[in-house]
Amino acid sequence: MAERWATSRGDLQGIDLHLDPAGPGLRRGLTDALREAVRTGRLSPGTRLPSSRSLAGDLGIARNTVADAYADLVAEGWLTARQGSGTRVAERAVPGPPAAPSPPRRVPGRLPYSLVPGTPDLASFPRAEWLKATRRALATAPHDAFGYGDPRGRPELRVALADYLARVRGVRADPERLVVCAGFSHGLHLLCEILRARGARTLAVESHGLDVHWDLATRAGLRTTPLPYDASGTRAQDPGDADAVLLSPAHQFPLGGALRPERRAAVVDWARRTGGLILEDDYDGEFRYDRQSVGALQDLDPDHVVHLGTASKSLAPGLRLGWMVVPPSLVPDVVDRGGGRSVGVVEQLALAEFLTSGAYDRHVRSARLRYRRRRDALVRALAERAPDVRVTGIAAGLHAVLRLPPGTERSVVQAATWQGLAVLGLSRFRHPAADTTPGDALVVGYATPPDHAWTGTLEALCRALP
Repeated sequence: MAERWATSRGDLQGIDLHLDPAGPGLRRGLTDALREAVRTGRLSPGTRLPSSRSLAGDLGIARNTVADAYADLVAEGWLTARQGSGTRVAERAVPGPPAAPSPPRRVPGRLPYSLVPGTPDLASFPRAEWLKATRRALATAPHDAFGYGDPRGRPELRVALADYLARVRGVRADPERLVVCAGFSHGLHLLCEILRARGARTLAVESHGLDVHWDLATRAGLRTTPLPYDASGTRAQDPGDADAVLLSPAHQFPLGGALRPERRAAVVDWARRTGGLILEDDYDGEFRYDRQSVGALQDLDPDHVVHLGTASKSLAPGLRLGWMVVPPSLVPDVVDRGGGRSVGVVEQLALAEFLTSGAYDRHVRSARLRYRRRRDALVRALAERAPDVRVTGIAAGLHAVLRLPPGTERSVVQAATWQGLAVLGLSRFRHPAADTTPGDALVVGYATPPDHAWTGTLEALCRALP
């Protein structure tokens, strides 16, 4: 009985084929199967077929049967046979799927300009340097790097990150306590599962933040409660009956402030006193424009603070590269969930090389200068064209909060849409249970547009403002 798979074991230049030579005879069955594969496009024009000897051996049939089937299809014009070139599928029109209708000039829901926060300028991703780092990393990687490996992630990356975080963010980072994860949300998901398994019930969060993070906690079985907010920012010292607190202390998203020193100290004292855990989201802590960045909260108490960071704002979110520096007591639970195995080894090796070569520092410095210029241009434009709108928050990060006259947030967002600009109001980020609101405002992601679109985007914003 003929086999259905042709794996080209004897012909390294051939291809793997799935054929079903069914019919009243093997020759006719094979001819029909090959013809159907070409007709339907499964074998595309120009594809080189296995030699008659190899295909016959793979299918368990006589070589003459394959040669005769090839000859029949050459005569019919389905195949071509040339000396030295082998047998190939003939160049001919192959019916394909019906052509899709022409896309509209503007994709529904997609505006030509965007100031939606949360994304860096993706056009500035350092492709050439990243490619060099990837090549160097692959050239020097040990063979065992491509196995299952340490569930915390590749040691090369953990060592490089520990050095970088200690030098730049003031984190007390031991590679043994550093876990690679697939971005911040993945790390938060793992931590929420661990907290719930340990009996935690409530996670205190900032009054304004990302609903995707609250939803992750909820799916893990935790209740989220918003922290109080006043004129000085988040009152992190009042977590109530929470078992853990999620904070972005260096540059709060989206309100834009830094957690005050006395409140940093107070929330750490709470964690020590109650055994609570602080989850520190270092959202875009590398980007401070008026002074040195605020150091990591984790440095105050590494036994009660988890430091979480990512390459999403510094490089690109599509890399899905993040990390956690966890207290010693959490390491076994995090390892059991295999955080580092969720990230491709090539990406980990490339980032390690990018860090150790200095390319990461150079890229961040370049991005910091570019984003600072954009923020300065935004402040100047608003002072000239929209004096009733104030830019608030510290000079840092990839976004700014624009305070609007009372009662105008919704109308300004609508006006921006009419100008072809996507922008979000501050109310979009308010926790459902928050009992205070800082007022009407826009959250403007000035890092989002590519350089060529920045001028047009800023102009559209100014036209939309009161």
